[in-house]
Amino acid sequence: MPEGDTVHQAARRLHAALAGKVLTVSDLRVPAYATADLTGRSVLAVAPRGKHLLTRVEGGLTLHSHLQMDGAWKIYAPGQRWSGGPGHQIRAVLGTADRTAVGYRLPVLELLRTADEHRAVGHLGPDLLGPDWDPERVLENLLRDPALPLGEALLDQRNLAGIGNVYKSEVCFLLRATPWLPLGDLPAGHLTRLPALAKRLLEANRDRPARNTTGRREQNLFVYGRAPRPCLRCGTPVRVAGQGDGSRERPTYWCPVCQWGPAPAADHRGGRARTTG
Repeated sequence: MPEGDTVHQAARRLHAALAGKVLTVSDLRVPAYATADLTGRSVLAVAPRGKHLLTRVEGGLTLHSHLQMDGAWKIYAPGQRWSGGPGHQIRAVLGTADRTAVGYRLPVLELLRTADEHRAVGHLGPDLLGPDWDPERVLENLLRDPALPLGEALLDQRNLAGIGNVYKSEVCFLLRATPWLPLGDLPAGHLTRLPALAKRLLEANRDRPARNTTGRREQNLFVYGRAPRPCLRCGTPVRVAGQGDGSRERPTYWCPVCQWGPAPAADHRGGRARTTG
């Protein structure tokens, strides 16, 4: 699942493959940009911003993409078979003389002026892996709505950019709080730890092919994807439920013993969780 760490990895791969080279192939397979042609332009840089990718090309243009749940950019050598999915899932093809980048299942793809990048990413909070990281600003952002459940606050990219479902569940576990605990009920010491903890987890995984939050070889994650297996800390079966407004799948994992706070009355997926407190 693409989150800040994997998006930064994707940006590095795309930058290494395309930056400084002239595009010989440009195929944007979305109706709004079907006639756009970037061929003949050099790629200047590919930069990550939270969970967004910004591919800047000569002439003051930026191709903005977002991977959301299962999007991906794959890079191929000449003659190499494309294997990222069926052809109807391809949304963008950018090719140079020696590499081709293919974007699969991209729910967001737009071409904009580089000077207008703020329209796409200006709303984002500090990037956990970016040069704009500011933990004090993150705390200010979070405390704007102390009634918001912790898990939803972590997913709100306006607070801090880069966390998705995996890190949401793992951060909550390490803070010993359920994802449904209102931010205002989180002990002050835990709240002040939150920005540094989240940053440490993403930084530790920015160069890893597989995420690891536990430090153990035999088990990469504490709770995410582990229901109903035993909690690594106490042995209680890990639980899973949906969190949010039901507009998208937000599976949320937690340990009902190790984590304090309200939690759904029964395991289920999708919809807004009924909580007991």
